[in-house]
Amino acid sequence: MKMNIEKYELDELLLAAIKSEVEAEEVYMKLAERVKNPFLKGRLEFLADEEKKHKRFLEKVFKETFPTKNIVLPRSSNVPLPSVRLHGETGAMRDVIVILEEAMKAEKAAHEFYDHLKTRFGDDKTRRALHYLALMELDHYRILQMERDEIGEVENVMEDMGYMNLDGVY
Repeated sequence: MKMNIEKYELDELLLAAIKSEVEAEEVYMKLAERVKNPFLKGRLEFLADEEKKHKRFLEKVFKETFPTKNIVLPRSSNVPLPSVRLHGETGAMRDVIVILEEAMKAEKAAHEFYDHLKTRFGDDKTRRALHYLALMELDHYRILQMERDEIGEVENVMEDMGYMNLDGVY
């Protein structure tokens, strides 16, 4: 299903996309600081770095498309891009799973957004780059899905062994 972004101006869409990438980087970094599992921490730091690269790419597209405009990120946007919020202290497996599932939804929506955004550009180079960005968002979704499933499996094993009262294990 394609996201309906036709009613938005192109500069508004790019600014919302940049803001979304900034927020995603922050969430992944904050979550990485809170989890104890070194493998999950590394994956989250990787995702944060990817979001930073996406932001730089989108800023370049914005500057090339609107050379006379400054990049000023909106406080909020009407563009339908979901965001992920951290609530309180996170570290318990259940909390991490919930955040990963929210992040998965956001990555899937970002894929759809970039896949549709590419149609708003006339030049093939930008269209191909946005298509690649959309594919990367799907890769992020799969990474998060794998981590979520792994945490669920660890949680099941720990419950079976009677260790579920330990907080922050993952």
